[in-house]
Amino acid sequence: MYRDMTRGGITRSLLLFALPMMAGSLLQQLYNVADTLIVGRALGRDALAAVGSAFTLMTFLTSVFLGLAMGAGALFSIYLGRKDMASLHRAAALALCLIGGVTAAVTALVYVLLDPILRFLQVPDPLYGDMAGYLRIIFVGLAATFLYNFFACLLRSAGNSAAPLWFLGGAALLNVGLDLLFILKFHWGVAGAAAATVSAQLISTVGCFCYAFAHYPNIRLKKEDWHITMHDVRRHVSRGIPLGLQFSVLAVGIIVMQGGVVQFDMLDGRMVSNAAQNGFGAANKLNSLVMTPMNALGTAMTSYTAQNMGAGQPERIKKGTLQALAMVSILAGISIAIGLGLSFGGSYLRIFLSVDKVTAETMRYGNTYLYVDLAMYLFLGFIF
Repeated sequence: MYRDMTRGGITRSLLLFALPMMAGSLLQQLYNVADTLIVGRALGRDALAAVGSAFTLMTFLTSVFLGLAMGAGALFSIYLGRKDMASLHRAAALALCLIGGVTAAVTALVYVLLDPILRFLQVPDPLYGDMAGYLRIIFVGLAATFLYNFFACLLRSAGNSAAPLWFLGGAALLNVGLDLLFILKFHWGVAGAAAATVSAQLISTVGCFCYAFAHYPNIRLKKEDWHITMHDVRRHVSRGIPLGLQFSVLAVGIIVMQGGVVQFDMLDGRMVSNAAQNGFGAANKLNSLVMTPMNALGTAMTSYTAQNMGAGQPERIKKGTLQALAMVSILAGISIAIGLGLSFGGSYLRIFLSVDKVTAETMRYGNTYLYVDLAMYLFLGFIF
């Protein structure tokens, strides 16, 4: 399952490496989509709006951890390209400490600041309790999110993008099963959806950890690997922070927008509708799904570039960049076509919302947001 991207056909290598990541990213998106589908049909419109609003904050936090892990993964790939296993081991040990510390700090911070965050998002009173309860349980799983992304990036840096997919696939199926059990059987409400997501994430993390250290003995850490220098720290910070910001900037924009969207459902300080929130939430989920192939190709380029940088092959990096730009242009066209196709007649709304919530107003809000986003997809692909 190892893929050496420092030799052979570039387009073929990138596609074979990126395809499992595309599938994996789609599965990761399905965690919250499954919650939304089941909550929307079983618990009513307020519960649905609460879970949909929580999605933006969850996406932001997940993006930060993914970006930091990708920064570490780039270093892993460089050292693997150089065949420098001692530096790889130190980098893995340092990444665990640094990103683990960030995770602990962020987890503590979001618990302390949960009320101010929800006020900033202008969450209406009818949704406040459900959304706060949902997020408090979801935040318990932030450590599992960090660890999964760390081990997944470690495996991808070694050229194995398939193994993380299998664990994500199993976790996505488990999440659906637990959603049905906790919500329909145990009647835990919105808290049950959150508990199902956290449980599935934790199981996929344990599986990924066991697989990584069982099948790749050369990445097992030893006592001497924890002797970390300031040079190692600077290298991690210089790569991790920009990638963390890159992966989170879209989510930050959506969080800021969330507060504005709520206002469309308010009249004289009272909530009179959920049309804007439901339309925005459904369109945002579709947007996250259809942009996934472009994002995955960008992530594959990180490993490709790092491996070839480590191997001292700058010309291959240039060729790979040009070929990747051509590929992402095609993917952007396909994503736009899918998004437009699902917007006709509000088809995507019927995927994410129950029939009684699909109204002309919901469709108008969702499609307006979706069409503006799709118009910029080529530029988004180039950024990735």
